Amino acid sequence: MASLIKYENKGAIALLTLNRPEKLNALNYATNDRLLELLDVIEVDPSVRAVVITGAGDKAFSAGGDIHEFTQSVKAGVDIAVKDFCKRGQTMTARLEAFPKPIIAAVNGIAFGGGCEITEAVHLAVASEDALFAKPEINIGIPPTFGGTQRLPRLAGRKRALELLLTGDTFSPLRAFEMGLINKVVPHDQLLSASFELAEKIIRHSPLAASRIIAAVTRGINTTIEEGLLIEREQFARMAATSDVHEGLGAWIERRAPQYTGT
Repeated sequence: MASLIKYENKGAIALLTLNRPEKLNALNYATNDRLLELLDVIEVDPSVRAVVITGAGDKAFSAGGDIHEFTQSVKAGVDIAVKDFCKRGQTMTARLEAFPKPIIAAVNGIAFGGGCEITEAVHLAVASEDALFAKPEINIGIPPTFGGTQRLPRLAGRKRALELLLTGDTFSPLRAFEMGLINKVVPHDQLLSASFELAEKIIRHSPLAASRIIAAVTRGINTTIEEGLLIEREQFARMAATSDVHEGLGAWIERRAPQYTGT
């Protein structure tokens, strides 16, 4: 399983590379499970402040779920297919979405199906000009199963999402940017540098504040504004007693660069 995802530490940034280029980095069950294992490791490693996820090779970020493996689960029955494929994929994207450290997708090529759903779930995304997106599940007679029917409408709006979900048509990185699926489009040879530059802009700030912001947005976005404001107050209260708050305020008053400790 270790070879399915390459894990490299680049200073305070973890680089995770989906590593099945011969299969267009399709997400088989072992890859999903390995990603969850690595996220568990990264979460408790204080030296890692942000994560970048990309795909191996020149063709694909991820072409989505491994259809050959999924087909065997379908043949085994509905309950097995739901457990092996749907629940596993939804657990993975939910973990990415709620992860307490910023995650950036560096979309280097095809991002179909589950690959697109990873892009939807992570906090930020940068796409190569060579990237290509699609929600093609309808072509094999199923709806998206890793959260795509829920996250894409929240990002792009109901009608634009339904057009993509119901046609299965591919769409460009420019359209993905216009819909709010990604943050920027860059030349292919600048993809990783742009993704790391974005991560560096984030990790100069308090890691605790970043975590509280992610929690407030992730939990609040699907609630009423009143409930969301309560969540926001709760996250502020968790920060107010930390050393990072006092350091940030003191640095601002003293006109110096803050030295955050994450405590």
